[in-house]
Amino acid sequence: MADGIVYINVEEGSKRVMNNTKLYAKLLNKFKDDPSLGQISEALEKNDLASAQTLVHTVKGLAANLSLTELYKQSVELEAQIKAGAADPQKVELFKSVHAQTLIETDKVIAQYA
Repeated sequence: MADGIVYINVEEGSKRVMNNTKLYAKLLNKFKDDPSLGQISEALEKNDLASAQTLVHTVKGLAANLSLTELYKQSVELEAQIKAGAADPQKVELFKSVHAQTLIETDKVIAQYA
């Protein structure tokens, strides 16, 4: 938790892998290598909304499966905007910021359980 926001629900996430915290840490580590964020930015810059929507949907699914609660919430909101035909630049920046903070929090969880 940072700034009063829950970025990762470790308890819920580890339950999804039968409380195997080493596996959960491994999955979080794989998430860190996901290239989607950069690709989302590129797609939005090119106004390729179809690709951006697919990429955000991917991040949303990863976030849901790993219990990355705030990133999931921001993904849902950004995906809805893209589906509606445009993404508010402030929403995109918030999404990027939440993603960055999620990675910081992910490192903490990995350090604790790996």
